[in-house]
Amino acid sequence: MAVATDEKRIALLIDADNAPAAKIEVILAEVARYGAANVRRAYGNWKSPNLKSWEAVLHEYAIRPIQQFAYSKGKNASDMAMVIDAMDLLYARNLDAFAIVSSDADFTPLVMRLLTDGVKVYGFGEKKTPEPFVNACSKFTYVEGLGQPAAEVQADETVATVAPRSAQDLRSDDRLVRMLRRAVETASGDDGWSHLGAVGHQIANQASFDSRNYGYRKLSDLIEAAGLFETRRDNQIVWVRDKPKGKTKEAPKEPDKAEAGKPKGKGKAGKG
Repeated sequence: MAVATDEKRIALLIDADNAPAAKIEVILAEVARYGAANVRRAYGNWKSPNLKSWEAVLHEYAIRPIQQFAYSKGKNASDMAMVIDAMDLLYARNLDAFAIVSSDADFTPLVMRLLTDGVKVYGFGEKKTPEPFVNACSKFTYVEGLGQPAAEVQADETVATVAPRSAQDLRSDDRLVRMLRRAVETASGDDGWSHLGAVGHQIANQASFDSRNYGYRKLSDLIEAAGLFETRRDNQIVWVRDKPKGKTKEAPKEPDKAEAGKPKGKGKAGKG
């Protein structure tokens, strides 16, 4: 008798013309955090020399190559084949999510269509990926932000390899600041404190977001780096609340030890 499992079934669809083969290992590791990639397909014209780097990893990672000839010059027939397959897989009703690897915004309508059926869509692409595609996904991760799994990191995590953005850069990102503040406010209790897990859930409902795109491995790291919020920890639980206006990230300076013991005066002593 088959054993019941809660593991999500995911279709991994790769636009090989617009995705780096060198990142496939960490992409698969990331997909494994959400479930099992039962379907693994890569689309392209495999007669093209541009896809040589992909040919080397197809068998190693059990990815099925889908051949698609370019019927017209300047047109990418692989995109159409990938969309058709995605819809066929959706109608089969035996998948919980899709992982789409591409830096091409042409897949934005496909993502929006998949979402209307209640399935998650995890996007992976390079930083050049247009915002409409990034924002349409349930979660989009820049492949530059995914590093090789490290021994000191848990098996279900990957290292962020993008240089962390400074506090000033984070605070100047209006979209990020609005999203964080809205999530913290929505998840807050009567005392103003919000559970970090609830904040993350609110963010996921608002837009595509991954802290590693900003150079931080965890949401808590990014929030603390931005300096816009107060945080406190109860064992493993992290709480967040908005800082009062005018309160800066820097802690108040301690008084100089040499001056600390001197009595307070009204200025310089007058001449005798």
